[in-house]
Amino acid sequence: MGVMDALAYVVELRDVVHRFGDVTALDHLSFEVPAERITVLLGPNGAGKTTAIRAITGALSPSLGEISTFGLDPRLDGDEVRPRCGVVSAKPALYDRLSGFDNLLYAARLYGAAGTGVSDRIRSAAARFGIDAALDHQVGGYSTGMKTRLALARAVLHRPDLLLFDEPTSGLDPESAQAVLELIRDMTADGHTVIMCTHLLSEAEGLADHVVVMEAGATLVSGDPASLTSRYWPGDLVLLDAEAPDQLDRVANWTGVVGYDRRAGDPAEVRLDGPGRIPELVAGLVRDGVRLTRVQPHAPTLEDLYFAVRRHSGGAGLAPVERGVVPASRERIGAAR
Repeated sequence: MGVMDALAYVVELRDVVHRFGDVTALDHLSFEVPAERITVLLGPNGAGKTTAIRAITGALSPSLGEISTFGLDPRLDGDEVRPRCGVVSAKPALYDRLSGFDNLLYAARLYGAAGTGVSDRIRSAAARFGIDAALDHQVGGYSTGMKTRLALARAVLHRPDLLLFDEPTSGLDPESAQAVLELIRDMTADGHTVIMCTHLLSEAEGLADHVVVMEAGATLVSGDPASLTSRYWPGDLVLLDAEAPDQLDRVANWTGVVGYDRRAGDPAEVRLDGPGRIPELVAGLVRDGVRLTRVQPHAPTLEDLYFAVRRHSGGAGLAPVERGVVPASRERIGAAR
């Protein structure tokens, strides 16, 4: 597939199948990873995200399908692929009795990057991830967050082209998790391609350039968030409140309203069947004498997109159903109602 610089996609999977005994972990999995972008693999536990990462690096060899990493087959060319990858897992394997420096030096030697200037490179990587002050201390005394930062420093020490993160914030406190996500966000600015797998949608929000939604070892959808949102979330969502909230219930039967949900004490959630219809809705309510106290358009989040995809695919019953939605009546037709 050509040299690295010419590749539009650093990784490509086509109909990849892998089984552990009677369990099918990857079921004709197909997706692509664009160069110098952050691709986030989303899906519930057991979706096959970790198995996919192991297949991409050649750590396991699926029996069926095609895999290309840097234009190479990691099953055949693993010794060329793996040195160009940096991996951070949920529970990074570190040597607690060694110092942080010695952990990084050992990793540098494994990757063949322990030549002249390795000490400066180690300390530079440690400073980048905020652990330089603890570099000479035993890792056994590190907090969970510090260990994750050390694992990040280890992953970039040999200057890999591809970084793979498997639940990198697992077990971290909110401050440490946010710091790790910000560091990951900076990776692509340095020319890295990033693959990150998570089942925490809040982590992926604002981070993903490219999204792959997986379930039961297969790809439900893949693409950039904006394109997927326009496909699976084509309408508008607006939050409404009024001096007399009961007056809003008439909205459920208006033309163009495909979902309505109001609970006591909360604003009404109104889902419209197309973009740009909120002014029409508000104007109709005002004409009817409804005194609105809140009109808040809601831009769909990655969480909204994720569950819309799962509802569309009929996925496994793990996605919550839309709560309290009153279906729009198709019998009442009007200009705004």
